[in-house]
Amino acid sequence: MSFLQDPSVFTMGMWSIGAGALGAAALALFLANTDMFLSKPKKAALEYLEDIDLKTLEEEPRTFKAKELWEKSGAVIMAVRRPGCFLCREEAMDLSSLKPKLDDLGVPLYAVVKEKVGTEVKDFQPYFKGDIFLDEKKKFYGPQRRKMMFMGFVRLGVWYNFFRAWNGGFSGNLEGEGFILGGVFVVGPGKQGILLEHREKEFGDKVNPFSVLEAARRIKSQTPASEKK
Repeated sequence: MSFLQDPSVFTMGMWSIGAGALGAAALALFLANTDMFLSKPKKAALEYLEDIDLKTLEEEPRTFKAKELWEKSGAVIMAVRRPGCFLCREEAMDLSSLKPKLDDLGVPLYAVVKEKVGTEVKDFQPYFKGDIFLDEKKKFYGPQRRKMMFMGFVRLGVWYNFFRAWNGGFSGNLEGEGFILGGVFVVGPGKQGILLEHREKEFGDKVNPFSVLEAARRIKSQTPASEKK
């Protein structure tokens, strides 16, 4: 066996294996940071959103159809990935900063959560200045429900989002389901339709607040005069 007689052959072979493994790891890291393997969201139709069952979070909850949230004046709705997530809390605070302007436009701000775990919703409320409802069937996270699992932790964009939120002073916990991705909707009154649909593509992928406000302004401009009174 020649490599026993010439150690340099063995050394070169091991170096080649190591270089190949390093190259494969670098390729995997590169691909994980593209959108190639991200599940593509399917746009929600107004009819799909209208028929979603939501529950109030009172001791005796009331179940109602989601269209009640927007049928008269439109609405901005955040589908929260996980209330205890510090990235979700950061986005909730961004949306809440728009509330005075949304109030001027007559457009309410709401959130939906997919589960009620302990005091998580109550602890989320200081970050979110609107009413929160429960979507037990997780339909606001569809119609094609998407998840980001551990690939999220090798994406540079996710780490950037982590540091941004940490630097902003946000903190959180690990309670509840946090892999099903959330989003933000701006829905017009009646049959005006979905004016903005932001689907979270990775952890901490926030909606642009200016885009939300612009969509909300379109609600006011397109609402019939009889409905503005």
